[in-house]
Amino acid sequence: MNKNVCMFVWNHFTNDARVLRECTALSEQDYKVDLICIHDPKDEGLPMYEERDENFRVFRVRRYPVLLQFMQKAYRFIMGNRLLAILAFLVWLVCMYTSPVFIGTLTALSFALLKTKVRVVWIRGSIILRMILRGYQRNYSIYHSNDLNTLPQGYICSKLRFNRKKLVYDSHEVQTSRTGYESEYHAKLEAFLISKIDSMIVENHTRAKYNEDLYGFYPNVVHNYPIKLESKHSQEKAPLHEMLDLPDDEKILLYQGGIQTGRGLDKLVKAMSLIEEGTLVFIGDGKIKPQLKKMVQEMEVEDRVKFLPKVPLSDLPSYTRNAYIGFQVLNNVCFNHYSASSNKLFEYMMSGIPIVACSFPEVERVVKGERVGICVDSHDYKSIGVAVNHILANEQLRNKLSKNCYDASLKYNWEEEKYSLLEVYHMNTKSLLAEGV
Repeated sequence: MNKNVCMFVWNHFTNDARVLRECTALSEQDYKVDLICIHDPKDEGLPMYEERDENFRVFRVRRYPVLLQFMQKAYRFIMGNRLLAILAFLVWLVCMYTSPVFIGTLTALSFALLKTKVRVVWIRGSIILRMILRGYQRNYSIYHSNDLNTLPQGYICSKLRFNRKKLVYDSHEVQTSRTGYESEYHAKLEAFLISKIDSMIVENHTRAKYNEDLYGFYPNVVHNYPIKLESKHSQEKAPLHEMLDLPDDEKILLYQGGIQTGRGLDKLVKAMSLIEEGTLVFIGDGKIKPQLKKMVQEMEVEDRVKFLPKVPLSDLPSYTRNAYIGFQVLNNVCFNHYSASSNKLFEYMMSGIPIVACSFPEVERVVKGERVGICVDSHDYKSIGVAVNHILANEQLRNKLSKNCYDASLKYNWEEEKYSLLEVYHMNTKSLLAEGV
């Protein structure tokens, strides 16, 4: 039996730590992993194909249809030249006079294809089709879909064939209660496809129980723990204070991750009016970053709140180590947030950074259980401010929390957790052998 794995992910695979860890863990066990993701035309240095190691390859499919790119370029070129625009309009009038039905239909179709909603469907449909075609190009024994947006690709490639293959559904999020996924379409799609899979993976036991209540079975749990870092005594730091023009002894209060709604980031900014010392630093990008910057300006706290763009995963720990306190203050806007055990929580722990965190079940279990920080009401900026000031005023407490972080990182790391993933693959491989595939 071959150990060829086809994995799908709906991103550019430039900053996806979980998928990278999973692919690497499988390749180390002699699985031949092909990861199919999406190319980013804005990133000129991003290759369409990569060989990460002898068992791990990355294929990026084209994002935009060729016809759409041609139409958009032609439209911009013509509209940018007044003479050409007039000439094109005259040609169109002549054509409309000679063939009004055909040219009218073609014109209507062209404008429809350039409209936002139609264009989005066209682009996404083309990406899905390219992923499916790539997924059929090799004799794979297991297909692995990361999240609901690649589950149809995995289903079609693994099950719509004479010799059916195994399908693993790795749900990083709660698809039926998630910000941006409010439509009933997502719930219905998952409910339809979930009966077609062979194994399911979720991030923690709170989500596993939710899945059991929803679909009647308890999925495999593979926690999103980071890779264990080297000894704390030999860890290098990025020159973060210098980059932000801060004094060397300035205490950095760090949030790293997506700058998105529902993550309590506005509460962090508000809390700075109460926090007695330190500079709040955001490392990351996202939709609400402009709003957050505007809020900082309106509150006139630009000198105490700084922004940096996202950094490569390999470099991020060197930035994290500069922090005095780390934040994980999700808001309860959906069950996906409420049930999260965010990877940034464990990234802070790896670097010995005490955490001010939300009081949600999975987060609270770790923060309180391991005594690595303080849980707060993440919807109340005053609660955040009180917790931060308590740590700032008590260096002995901060040092104790930091030590506990290092101790806990010996348990919450990918080197220990990866065996849960490998067990899922062992079960599927064993099943394939029993079936004589």
